[in-house]
Amino acid sequence: MNDDRAAALERLHQTVDACRRCAIGSTRTKVVCGVGDPHSPLVIVGEGPGENEDRQGEPFVGRAGELLTRMLAAIGLRREDVFITNTIKCRATTEENGRVFNRAPMQEEMANCREYLDIELSVLKPRVVLALGAPAAKSFQGAGFSITRQRGVWYPGPLGSDLIVTFHPAYILRLTGGNINAVKKLVWSDLQAVQRRLAGEDETAEAGLKSGIPQEPELPDQAASEEQALELKFDL
Repeated sequence: MNDDRAAALERLHQTVDACRRCAIGSTRTKVVCGVGDPHSPLVIVGEGPGENEDRQGEPFVGRAGELLTRMLAAIGLRREDVFITNTIKCRATTEENGRVFNRAPMQEEMANCREYLDIELSVLKPRVVLALGAPAAKSFQGAGFSITRQRGVWYPGPLGSDLIVTFHPAYILRLTGGNINAVKKLVWSDLQAVQRRLAGEDETAEAGLKSGIPQEPELPDQAASEEQALELKFDL
């Protein structure tokens, strides 16, 4: 990746590595900046690094990362075909009874790190941004965003991109019973919307995007969608 975008991302990595704006900058093992194809039209934005990501210095490498890989494969994409990053670049943790656990990033941490996400997006210039989970969605759409009510529709994204939100793979992995199949169906429809937008097949939302009005993606036949969703077997 010896090009201007790769060089700019490497400079950003060095800047973030030296950052100590938040306390987690001093407790992390490795800084976790985005990875993937800097020329991809699709950027995926998650919440923040977990234990495995903190250890390896790469986003989405644990079980949630394995599931994300399978989700992308379901719409014909490899991890290396897209660019994957997070709202914050250091692992946010809390300690209980001598054990360290992941936690959701605080607003101050997201605000401190937002400059770095904005730089990534300005370098990448994606056509589509897929936000995974509520924290990532709220970083773009504000604190009032409800992922259960507002996921799966198109919004004007940063720098002229198209933004859509779906559930985080880690959330899917925590589900049990009938809830997991219901959520998988929703995620599958969201992934199909991304696939159509990348292929230029979903032009119905263009007027809404220009006016700032979110538009429902055109869903495939419901029965066929449900059957395909179950066949994907997102469980790991």
